Amino acid sequence: MRRGWIQRFLAHMTLEEKVGQMFMIDVYGRTPTDPAYEDENLASGRGVRNFAEAIERYHVGGFIYFNWNGNIGVPLDPQQVQDLSNGLQEIARKQRIPIPLLIATDQEGGIVARVRQPATEFPGNMALGAARSPQLAHQAARMTARELRALGINMNLAPVLDVNVNPSNPVIGVRSFGEDPELVADLGVAQVLGYQDEGVIATVKHFPGHGDTNVDSHYGLPIIHHDRATLDRVDLAPFKAAVAAGVDAVMTAHIVVPALDDSGLPATLSRPILTGLLREELGFDGVIITDALGMQGAQVLPPERIPVEAIKAGADILLMPPDVALAYEAVLDAVRRGEISERRIDQSVARILELKMRRGLFEWELPGRDDLTVLGRADHRAVSQRIADGSITLLRNTGNVLPLQAGSRVLVVGPQTAGPMFLARELQSRGLGVTTLVTGLNPTAAERDEAVRRAGDADVVVVTTYNANSYPGQRQLVERLAGTNQPVVVAATRNPYDAAVLPPTAGYLVTYGYQPVSLVALARVLVGEVNPSGLLPVTIPGLFPYGAGLRYPAP
Repeated sequence: MRRGWIQRFLAHMTLEEKVGQMFMIDVYGRTPTDPAYEDENLASGRGVRNFAEAIERYHVGGFIYFNWNGNIGVPLDPQQVQDLSNGLQEIARKQRIPIPLLIATDQEGGIVARVRQPATEFPGNMALGAARSPQLAHQAARMTARELRALGINMNLAPVLDVNVNPSNPVIGVRSFGEDPELVADLGVAQVLGYQDEGVIATVKHFPGHGDTNVDSHYGLPIIHHDRATLDRVDLAPFKAAVAAGVDAVMTAHIVVPALDDSGLPATLSRPILTGLLREELGFDGVIITDALGMQGAQVLPPERIPVEAIKAGADILLMPPDVALAYEAVLDAVRRGEISERRIDQSVARILELKMRRGLFEWELPGRDDLTVLGRADHRAVSQRIADGSITLLRNTGNVLPLQAGSRVLVVGPQTAGPMFLARELQSRGLGVTTLVTGLNPTAAERDEAVRRAGDADVVVVTTYNANSYPGQRQLVERLAGTNQPVVVAATRNPYDAAVLPPTAGYLVTYGYQPVSLVALARVLVGEVNPSGLLPVTIPGLFPYGAGLRYPAP
């Protein structure tokens, strides 16, 4: 019945309307017709002044929201985002062929989250990996989905299923659940089911696996050198599990995988990978969406060829082409010339329509003001804190320097990004005498000297680090402080691998994120309110094995 309805729908659509359904674009603006952003939209390749014109001119099937283009503010204004979403759907409903919009964002949790306070901020994937709980992963996804739906967002470009086996990975890191394919699959499937249970489209990424690279595909073209056996055992395993679980959508990666396609093309443009592997071998018949087509990893062909080749490879949705008009006309021209058959376009549009039907979008039930009360609800915040508390991983505790003793004088020092001020306030509220020194990401010699001077008045020094491998000043700061008479405790607030470039210190913990919920959990562990229980979801080479994690001895 559904298939027949879709075929009748397709029969009434023009080619222009069908092709438009295959585009998901970003537009500047806080409202559907925001006059404040017209010049930016026209100057940045959108080809239109606002959202409304994009619907009317290109018949787009969806939009993606960001913070930097005014769609979602920081802090969040819930009513503004809901009004934007509802306004866009109302415009879509008034078109010649009324088709609801996909409205998407990247709400992975942790360091990649477009919707922030007063909504609930959940820890990211690697924190979930350290907590080792599929149940908590499922709860976090369900609660995130409820809050997204209240804002009119019906598609989440999450979860990340990349298996982070490369400590030097510059783009995935804590966005991954960890280095073990089974753990990634278990937690990823739990999140897929959580999102979809609440009617939000889940999108696993970045197929066929972006976990073993030292190149960021935003700025270059990574090559994955795994052989087919390794790909099957590591990279592909979580995606196979997600497909078997009925995931709605899969996002492609701009990565070259010679074992799967020796053409040198990234997966986004590879028919052997998208059609041969994902469609035919893995049996996925849901929606394939590209990663953003403006990323450097996709720039291997002339700009008018990239969207055409992505469709020929098997993609259904073209995400964020940098020049929307150029891409749209290129696809139309390819169909009119016979390079792409209209039957091939129909296949993609049918999948998109079926997805919109399956998730209830054609019912046009838009959220209202009362729905916004779900944002930041107490039970959601409690689950978020439970995840964070369970994620903090203690890897070194020489001489039982932790937990900190009541009344201790503590110096908290670190770059602003790593949250030293917030952590200091949390420790001070728990009865410790705290002084704070905020440095730059790459602490200067003067900042290092000042830290050493202040350490003389402290009983313990807590250093918050942030990707110390990229900032030698952080390593030098810890070296200088480790040379004093005071015990030094390091808390890595992003990637856990900082220990590999730092000298041994009395204490070493990992939070996997610098968001408030993770820093509150860190404070709770530091003072002994919470006994650390996180287990390392990756290996820190030469130092700590996968699964490492200490607890405080029973009193």
